[in-house]
Amino acid sequence: MQELKDNKIIIGFSFLYIALSAYLVWTDLTFLVLAPIGLMAVYFAIFHTEYMYLAIAFLTPLSINIEEFTESFGLYVPTEPLLFGMMLLLLMQQAQKNLIEKDIWKNPIIWAVLFYVGWIFLTSFTSSSPLVSFKFLLARLWFIIPLLIFGTRIFNKRENIIRFIWLFSIAMCIAICYTLVMHAGYAFGEKEGHWVMWPFFKDHTIYGATIAFTVPMAFGLYFSKKHTPLVNAVLMTIIGIVLVGLFFSYTRAAWLSVIAALGVLALIKLKVKFSLIASVTAFLLIVLYFSWDTIQMELARNTQEHTTEQFGEKLQSAANVTTDASNLERLNRWSCAISMFEERPLLGFGPGTYAFEYARFQHPDNLTIISTNFGDQGNAHSEYLGPMAEMGIFGLLSMVLIVIAIFYKSITLYNRWPVEDKQMRVILLAMILSLVTYFVHGFLNNYLDTDKAAVPIWSFCAAFIGLEIGLNKKRDTSIK
Repeated sequence: MQELKDNKIIIGFSFLYIALSAYLVWTDLTFLVLAPIGLMAVYFAIFHTEYMYLAIAFLTPLSINIEEFTESFGLYVPTEPLLFGMMLLLLMQQAQKNLIEKDIWKNPIIWAVLFYVGWIFLTSFTSSSPLVSFKFLLARLWFIIPLLIFGTRIFNKRENIIRFIWLFSIAMCIAICYTLVMHAGYAFGEKEGHWVMWPFFKDHTIYGATIAFTVPMAFGLYFSKKHTPLVNAVLMTIIGIVLVGLFFSYTRAAWLSVIAALGVLALIKLKVKFSLIASVTAFLLIVLYFSWDTIQMELARNTQEHTTEQFGEKLQSAANVTTDASNLERLNRWSCAISMFEERPLLGFGPGTYAFEYARFQHPDNLTIISTNFGDQGNAHSEYLGPMAEMGIFGLLSMVLIVIAIFYKSITLYNRWPVEDKQMRVILLAMILSLVTYFVHGFLNNYLDTDKAAVPIWSFCAAFIGLEIGLNKKRDTSIK
């Protein structure tokens, strides 16, 4: 009897909602129809934070930047409003009771990120545009606080790591299929390949970077354990879609980042010592420094254009710094970043200010057909030179420390993880290789200000910390 009564109440409210929605649409107040969805999001954020976190994993590849429609400010919906709301709710809950495990403050990844955020805060006061810089800081916080700090609680359950990867990969396949269908309508043309991923991705570079990030995840899921034939078929389909999407992204940096990930995979499997890698890297940097003039002469002979659609020729064009406009414009942005650093080497011009300052640092000899005199075409095209120009030498150092801490702790965790737990070892390795693709890509582009990169990167960092805390507790228990 009670169940029948409850059903009548639900049906009654459903009809009331439909009637109210119809009235709102009729009166041009359509946006208010979304209010119940917002209330539902608040409910899940408060009472089922875990589900909201995982929902964000699925929504990230499918989010849309409203700047494309409003031409006012950039905001990725629905992910960034959800993250901002989660940040406020979690901070309020933290004020009432401690939600954060004290062990996370011992992790070098957290130390490096806190140094990074602290330096952003400090240089926002000395910024050429403080309002821009504090907005930049706020945007960083609504990624870092819910995803990294509180995400360690979500990933105390290892199942959530696998669910996160599944959801992100499936959503990415939806975005890739949409793009491939659109691209097929233009016979997979090179020029059309730069924008057919809209509105889910701004251009082919961030699209290619996100696909490259997904490649190791898809293979990791497949090789992590034995699956049923149906699951195997699904995973093979995901792998196929991701690889086809990667090829037709026409993004050279993404292709090269996957190749770099394969190189790191070989180093990890061969258990090459870090000291040897550091020595070889230092030697190569020295050779590069003393051979730079010769290398420039060789690069100048490369006139392979970016417009070709042949895979080998496109890779070859990545080294063309003579006639390729894309490469030349990237060099222009890097040159501006270095010049900005030279003018303000300690504190920089302020977080998030590169796009507003770099125009006057463009040298006439470096301008290309895609340069603008107003300097209104974006960022420094480097995850390392950008912070250096905006926050000085310590801005660069903070980013380098984050990268070092991430790979040191993740690879150490992989080596410590029990050999008999094959599933999590494979997943850990896949996560490490995904991060390799991004941070190698980071030499040529920077996307940490977007949800497409920030959500998976900070989430993976939280997963490493959560898994390490769990492993340490298990070890301590066994000792006792």
